[in-house]
Amino acid sequence: MQDQDRRGFDHSEIEPRWQGEWDDADVFHIPDDADDPTYVLGMFPYTSGELHMGHVRNYTITDAYARFRRMRGEHVLHPIGWDSFGLPAENAAIERDTNPRDWTLSCIETMREQMHAMGFGYDWDREIATCDPDYFRWNQWLFERLHEEGLVYREASEVNWCPSCETVLADEQVEGDEEVCWRCGTPVETRELDQWFWGITEYADELADDLEELDGWPDNVRQMQENWIGRQPGARLEFQVSDHGPVEVFTTRIDTIYGATFFALAPGHHIAQEVAERDDDVRRFVEEEADPEGDEPKGVKTDLTATNPATGEEIPVYVADFVLSDVGTGALMGVPGHDTRDHAFASEYGIDIVPVVAPSTDEVPDVSEAAFTDDGVLVNSDDYSGTESAVARDELTSDIESATDHVQYRLRDWGISRQRYWGTPIPVVHCEDCGPVMVPEEELPVELPEFVHTTGNPLDEATKWKRTTCPDCGGDAERETDTMDTFVDSAWYFLRFVSPDDEDAPFDVEQADDWMPVDQYVGGIEHAVMHLLYSRFVTKAIADMEMLDHREPFENLVTQGMVLADGEKMSKSKGNGVSPLAIVDEYGADTARLFTMQAARPERDFDWSETGVQSAYGFLQRLYETVEEFTESPPEGERDAIAEYVAREIDATIVSARESYEDLTFAEALRETRDLVGLLRQYRDYTDPHAETYERGLSVATRLLAPVTPHVAEEVWSTLGHDGFAAEASFPTPAGDASDADRERQLVENTREDVRNIVDVAGIEDPEQVTIVVAPEWKHRALDIAIESDAPNVIGELMQEDDIREKGDEAASYGQNLQNERQSLTSALAPERELDVLRQAAWLVEREFGADVVVVPAAEADESVAKKATPSRPAIQID
Repeated sequence: MQDQDRRGFDHSEIEPRWQGEWDDADVFHIPDDADDPTYVLGMFPYTSGELHMGHVRNYTITDAYARFRRMRGEHVLHPIGWDSFGLPAENAAIERDTNPRDWTLSCIETMREQMHAMGFGYDWDREIATCDPDYFRWNQWLFERLHEEGLVYREASEVNWCPSCETVLADEQVEGDEEVCWRCGTPVETRELDQWFWGITEYADELADDLEELDGWPDNVRQMQENWIGRQPGARLEFQVSDHGPVEVFTTRIDTIYGATFFALAPGHHIAQEVAERDDDVRRFVEEEADPEGDEPKGVKTDLTATNPATGEEIPVYVADFVLSDVGTGALMGVPGHDTRDHAFASEYGIDIVPVVAPSTDEVPDVSEAAFTDDGVLVNSDDYSGTESAVARDELTSDIESATDHVQYRLRDWGISRQRYWGTPIPVVHCEDCGPVMVPEEELPVELPEFVHTTGNPLDEATKWKRTTCPDCGGDAERETDTMDTFVDSAWYFLRFVSPDDEDAPFDVEQADDWMPVDQYVGGIEHAVMHLLYSRFVTKAIADMEMLDHREPFENLVTQGMVLADGEKMSKSKGNGVSPLAIVDEYGADTARLFTMQAARPERDFDWSETGVQSAYGFLQRLYETVEEFTESPPEGERDAIAEYVAREIDATIVSARESYEDLTFAEALRETRDLVGLLRQYRDYTDPHAETYERGLSVATRLLAPVTPHVAEEVWSTLGHDGFAAEASFPTPAGDASDADRERQLVENTREDVRNIVDVAGIEDPEQVTIVVAPEWKHRALDIAIESDAPNVIGELMQEDDIREKGDEAASYGQNLQNERQSLTSALAPERELDVLRQAAWLVEREFGADVVVVPAAEADESVAKKATPSRPAIQID
């Protein structure tokens, strides 16, 4: 804790006070009639019970950006809610001998208090929780509407089953080559169950095509979604299999069909199963030996043959473990000359390997050791030999009778059934006479019964709840005991924030059309192919119900990096977590916010550092002390050259910080602001500041910090005597022309660095005078000519100018330099402006080296020194 006797602020006093004042004034409330607000949203948190540093980083990003947009005069929608259904809460309740609802609500209460303590500026009037019947009623409504649209169906299917969680997992929830559960890491099994599916594949093309329009999304997220959708244009065609008739295959390389020397079936293919019943070798392979996850493809030869539809040749049929039942048709044509996996299989089992595609007709590849997988021209392919691969694909698809163009996808329909209690009940009853029947809309929501502590699905044990009557025939029926995947909750929650109290619809259609899409969304990369893909699908489906004008939910996306500890992700299991509450207690919420935002750009990981936290805390205390000193003893200096320099730096900081906030590169904005505060302190220490300039600098720095350190900003804003909240103050604007700020700053910094280098190299311990010489006007004109001229010879262009030509060898030498550096030339300030800027900044050199500083034009300097001066790089003499 800080020493209470010292100057500065007490975070434990100011932070709750300002939070209360914001709440009393409804600073962050947005009225329903706000016109087209800026919608800023962080992926809502799962109710784990405690905020962690990842939460702090995520929600500080959105809070800072929302506060910035609000200071720019915009209406800002910045809501919060709770992803409060899910298996972890159910497991936690079982461990604690309570029920998931009570556990979840207590977690929400704790996390809400912690978010208040962090100073996050949410419109709490829009708070939602997905476990609230007023919310999940609309999950059920959406289920029924999608069913009406033909996008919901039930069928028996092989599913991913986690034996630890005792529930089905979507493909997207099975992770890694080891195929483990995304939540608990248990190896996933395969089972066949009746499941409810949502038809996301109906939107596969649109989901893939529209990725190109998401310019505000990270490229890696778009690539991950594109890969997951896995669109492959190709062809379907039939091979006649002996005793079984036509069997369909899909291929992206029908141009290689003349090289198909074997046919392969998945172990689960119905023909493979039939052969296994009469062939012990096949049965043994199917039941015991097949290993789809193995390093090498394995198989077993059958007594069947398949007819190649292009050659008419009979080729052997194998059952192979690299062929998957749920990918394509569960059968494929093996082309070992042009597919790496097929080549490995053929080499192992002595199957012919024939080249049928070559780089050119004169260069047939040797495919004995490795497959040739590129496009080329066909060889050994009868009448198609000499045809380019792309052309041959079209011709063969047209010429082979059974072949048709086809697009295959990796994406599968979304299995939403979960065999757990703590989720949205699926609004279906099962009647022996009528089959599955939707619960009437007027009876929604179907609520959960009391929790039953049991293994497996607790809803199966809720006998009284299960028994019901059929809405169609009135006969006995049972409720569906599966609940919905919790990703259903998050697939549309951003729409509910628009009108969270609407009792007649999931959201107000007119308001959603006006307020959507989310302008800035922030969340973890781990949701790239689950939450983000499902949200895009549901948004498109809702738009097709004519309930929304927008077909994409999130215009701009930031995927924030992790907070690390010694290079590793913080986690409870590793015992390396840092409690945000401990940081808030010792240093304050603003310190935690400042450190997480200045450590790195939002998308990058960064290491937690106690030193960094202390540095952030020290900076905030110094800012407050500087303001206190100013208000207690206002300066009385003149508006001199130094004040002009400081005023210009204030404007330059505003421009740079504003651009950084707009780009969400907060670290750059904060670095600029810290530099400004440091400059103001140097200004105060060097001379008696000009009061108006100095106060403006402090006020600007305060407003630049307000999005990230809102409590300290409010305290400083008030101390400076400003009315109202810093949170509602206008973001600062330059007082003068700041269009050349970058070049002016670069000029000053380069000059200071050159002085340092000369002092260091020459070993000058106590310089008495530093003379800075600005280049003459003719060199500036020569530079402009070199930049603007299209002529190949710059020197020739320069020598057409009388006043440049008369400089003789000096002009020729400078012209040669311009010629040599032509590709990297940039424009410079005018010589008069360069002179003014350097004179105004001379005090910084004087302060650093304790020497007199003189800034002169070339005409007033020693000729031998002046010759060395060039635009943006003045000559320097140190005595």
